[in-house]
Amino acid sequence: MKKVLVLAIVLLLAIAGGLAGIKALQIKAMIAQGKQFSMPPEIVTSAQVQTASWESTLNAVGSIDAVQGVVITAEVTGKVEHIAFKAGGHVSAGDLLVQQDISVEKSQLQAAEALAQLARLNQERAATLLPDNAISQSEYDNAQAKRAEAEAQVENIRSLIGKKTLRAPFAGRLGIRRINLGQIINDGQAIVTLQSLGSVFVNFLLPQQRLARIRPGLEVRITSDALGDQSLSGKITVIDPEVDTATRNIRIQALLDNPDEQLRTGMFTQVVVVLPRQKEVLTIPATSVLYAPYSDSVFVIETKKESAGAAAGQSVRQQFVSLGEKRGDFIVVKSGLTAGESIVSTGAFKLRNGQDVVVDNKLAPDFKLRPQPSEG
Repeated sequence: MKKVLVLAIVLLLAIAGGLAGIKALQIKAMIAQGKQFSMPPEIVTSAQVQTASWESTLNAVGSIDAVQGVVITAEVTGKVEHIAFKAGGHVSAGDLLVQQDISVEKSQLQAAEALAQLARLNQERAATLLPDNAISQSEYDNAQAKRAEAEAQVENIRSLIGKKTLRAPFAGRLGIRRINLGQIINDGQAIVTLQSLGSVFVNFLLPQQRLARIRPGLEVRITSDALGDQSLSGKITVIDPEVDTATRNIRIQALLDNPDEQLRTGMFTQVVVVLPRQKEVLTIPATSVLYAPYSDSVFVIETKKESAGAAAGQSVRQQFVSLGEKRGDFIVVKSGLTAGESIVSTGAFKLRNGQDVVVDNKLAPDFKLRPQPSEG
C-alpha cells in the first residue's frame, strides 16, 4: 500500500509540474507579445503655426448716450387740453406735443391787440401833429410810449400761449407718456422724454498711459447683446482734457451711426479702439490648445526616425506654450512654438506624448479670423 501511495504522489507531482511548465511558457509568450505590441496610430487633423499681422487694439467698456436727449417739461402751470403725440413714436422738429388750455390767454390777446391798435393810431396821429406844433413833444412821447407798452403786452400774451403750446425741439423718438388729458400740470413737471437716436455717442474710459496712442478720428467698433453678432463702427470725436484723479482714467467719446436705433441711451457696450499700427504675431487654431491649470500645451507633429526594417511614420510631442490674445478661431502664441511647425488642430485631449498619429485633413475645420454664424 505504501508503494502505491508513493507512486500516486509522484504521478500527481509530475502532472502538476507539467501543467506549471505549460502555464509558464504561456505567460512568457504573452509577455513577449505584449512587448512587441504597439498602439495603432491615432487619426488627427493638422495646422501650421502661422505668422500674421493683427490690428493693434485697445478694449474698454462703454455706455451709450444720445447725441440729443431731453425730458420735455411744462414751462407754466395749466390744464392739458390736447395730447398730440403717441408714446414711443417718432416726431420731427417743431411737431406739436401737448396743448395746454389757452382760452383765457386768447381772450386777453384779443383785448391787448385792440389796445395796441388804438395806441398805434394815436401815435401815428401825434406824429402828424407834432411838426405843426399842434401837440407838445411830451404828448407825442407819451403816445409813443403807450404804443410800445401795448405792443409789448401783446407779445407777452403770445409768449405765454407759446409756452403752453409744447413742441418738439428736435427730431427724435419719444418715450413713455407721463401725463393724462385734463390733468393740471405744474411748471417743471415731466411730460415725456425725447431722444435723437439716428446717431449716438459711446462714452468709455481708458487708462492714462494709453493717452499717447489715441487721438480723435481713430476707428472704434461697438458690440452689444442688443446687436447680436453685428457690430457698429464709429470715430473718436472727443478726448476729455481732464484725467480722473481717483482712477487716473481718461474719458473718451466716439460718434457712430445708429440707423436702426438698436442702441439706446444707457446701454452697456464693448468698445474696441483700432490703432493704426499693426503687430506681427504667431497664431494657431484655438481648438489645438489643451488647456490645463498648470500650463497650456499643444501637440507638435514630428516625423519619426527610420529604424531597421521599419518605415518612418509620425508621432506627437507635447509642447507647453504661453498664450496671448484670441480673435475669431485663432489665438496668439507668445512662446513655445516657431513659425512653420505642424501641430494637431483638433482632438488634442485624446492624445499622449509620443503617440503615433496619421494626419488626415479631409474633415479639418475651416478656421477664420472673423467667423460668421451659420444661418438657419
